[in-house]
Amino acid sequence: MTKPEIAMVGAYPAWDMEAIDAAYTAHRLWEAPDRDVLIDSIAINVRAIATRGELGASAELMRRFPKLELVSCYGVGTDAIDLSYARAHGIKVTNTPDVLTDDVADLAIALMLATARQIPQADRFVRDGSWAKGGMPLLTRVCGKKVGIAGMGRIGQAIARRAGGFDCEIAYTSRSKKADIAHRYFDSAAGLADWADFLIVIVSGGEGTKDLIDAKVLSALGPDGILINVSRGTTVDETALLEALEKGQIRGAGLDVFRNEPTIDPRFATLQNVVLHPHHGSGTVETRQAMGRLVRDNLAAHFAGADLLTPVA
Repeated sequence: MTKPEIAMVGAYPAWDMEAIDAAYTAHRLWEAPDRDVLIDSIAINVRAIATRGELGASAELMRRFPKLELVSCYGVGTDAIDLSYARAHGIKVTNTPDVLTDDVADLAIALMLATARQIPQADRFVRDGSWAKGGMPLLTRVCGKKVGIAGMGRIGQAIARRAGGFDCEIAYTSRSKKADIAHRYFDSAAGLADWADFLIVIVSGGEGTKDLIDAKVLSALGPDGILINVSRGTTVDETALLEALEKGQIRGAGLDVFRNEPTIDPRFATLQNVVLHPHHGSGTVETRQAMGRLVRDNLAAHFAGADLLTPVA
């Protein structure tokens, strides 16, 4: 039996690649000496694209495959996939929600603790012998503080549960107030920031949330406030953030995501009041295996004519 043909935009872990190769003829676009030549040679036979959240699938790419039926995304974010084009052309889209919720929520709390208690700096302080010359400066606690969450979807709610374990007061902002959530609601990010000690950003990416955290929001967060971003680099105005960090307009930031990843603005590396993390919120073996399995299950369901497990469009 002829295996269905799929185009892969970027590599998956080896355990997924082995399973995909067993079930499909997988064309590896990232390995091609000339990507356009490869696409032209396979275009008529490809029925699905397998991609990653940060790589997405543009309208230009989807247009190259006249028989395209499905884009299956390894990751929860679909802002790099042209959903409007997919809907207009009857192309189904899937992602991998839920399976990464707990790991991303864990990392948000880890970054909050690491930034407030300056854990990376403390590690260096011990390693380089500075401890022998005197103690570290006093820092700020986390327990009992006000935690504002921008975005109260699955991950935002998981973060709220974890922050509650630190006896933190929780409030949130989102597109609209959620009837089933008892936490205080703010109708703007600036209002939430003005109230919060910690502002955790976990909104989805895309044009609708671009620069949601801007100079006005950072000013409202204030010199004692800490920003945590585990969403997308586009949700924060990095020029405003760098200025706020450099001038002490906020206390610090813990960042898992950036503009221009992985070649981020070099000014971040010079700052002592920021904790940097390489967009690795879902980076555990357990979660990445579950994400790959869900991608494969969506592909299998599609080619079997069954209902998709996690349809987006």
